[in-house]
Amino acid sequence: MPSGRIVIVAGGELTAECLHLLDEEDFIIGADRGALFLIDHGFTPQLAVGDFDSVSPESLERIQAGSKETISCDPVNKDLTDSEMALDLALNLQPQSILMIGVTGSRMDHTLASIQMMTRALQRQVACSIMDANNYITLTGSQAVVEELGFTYVSLLPLTPEVTGITLQGFQYPLENATLKLGQSLAVSNVLLERSGTVQIESGLLLIIQSKD
Repeated sequence: MPSGRIVIVAGGELTAECLHLLDEEDFIIGADRGALFLIDHGFTPQLAVGDFDSVSPESLERIQAGSKETISCDPVNKDLTDSEMALDLALNLQPQSILMIGVTGSRMDHTLASIQMMTRALQRQVACSIMDANNYITLTGSQAVVEELGFTYVSLLPLTPEVTGITLQGFQYPLENATLKLGQSLAVSNVLLERSGTVQIESGLLLIIQSKD
């Protein structure tokens, strides 16, 4: 059972650049086409999961041969997306953290669903993040350290109707005990002043989005 980090690679927007984040100690789960992407780039998923409706029968054979374990389901009679299935399996393994790659893309419904799924990890006290070529997204209900990862901006967006007591340290535009409500853009496009900054809130759930064009 992994005690460190689980990396989920799904079939959305994928770049080889994101795979540079993977460590040998990571427990890797490939969700649907994400499993094939991993195998094509020399990785062996500990687990491949999904309905695999986005790959050919030949590719599915490669996934099964190139993964340590494969869990497949009916593409019609299922209630969860492939990414959510992978997240459920990851949370059941009780890791310290989860990184999700390939869960964003042109399908806005899938992207928003993936962002909202981060609340389930937070409820289990598991740090969860999403990364693609232009964004790194985390979620906090208390305090978070924002590290310099090569992105230009840091934006804060409420995931609950209201987030109170927002205090920022180490940012170009500081906040002290501020409140953000859904639909407000007060905390969009901030900038780190040094290698890290801190975000602290008193109530609500706050998305921290590091981004670049």
